[in-house]
Amino acid sequence: MRVDVWSDIVCPWCYVGKRRFERALAQFDGRADVQIVHHSFQLNPAAPHDQTSNRREMLMRKYRLTPAQVEEMDARMTQTAAAEGLEYHLEGTVTGNTFDAHQLVHLARDGGRQDTMIERLYRAYFTEQRSIFDETSLVELASEALDPDDARVALRERRYADAVQSDLDAARRLGATGVPFFVIDEHYGVSGAQAPEVFLDMLRQAAQR
Repeated sequence: MRVDVWSDIVCPWCYVGKRRFERALAQFDGRADVQIVHHSFQLNPAAPHDQTSNRREMLMRKYRLTPAQVEEMDARMTQTAAAEGLEYHLEGTVTGNTFDAHQLVHLARDGGRQDTMIERLYRAYFTEQRSIFDETSLVELASEALDPDDARVALRERRYADAVQSDLDAARRLGATGVPFFVIDEHYGVSGAQAPEVFLDMLRQAAQR
């Protein structure tokens, strides 16, 4: 069984959705035969590649929220993440273009370390408040899962740019307007960070099919 997952590194619900899916998978009898493939999605593809901005200010502009509303939203998100065993620190976080971070996830997939890489990027961004938007930071993070020189060259050569774009195009064809978005065996689609029970039901349905 194959599970394709579209997500963005700066999406707080994507990290939560990953954990909830993993909880479902742990209860699935056929888990040893499940292949998980992570795909790129960008919540803000128009963000400049060479600069970052305050994440809360971006949310206020995008959704016309007040500072108090954004703080309340972040507080709820932090509590939701904590229930999944995740530690979020959202105050003062910056945001930017995630295209290069997604390139590293593709590089890691070629080396069989895709889950390790995406997990490291999530933790760096949401827990450690580290940048995932510049080459220096990305190579440093990649060194914990990949060869740093290979990561640096891959980014400079944009070796996986076509692969990232292919993922983005596929998401549009599937009608995915938000993430996380899960597709099981190219037949069952699950949108959002659903409860583990929902994911488990879909896995079982796919197995029966």
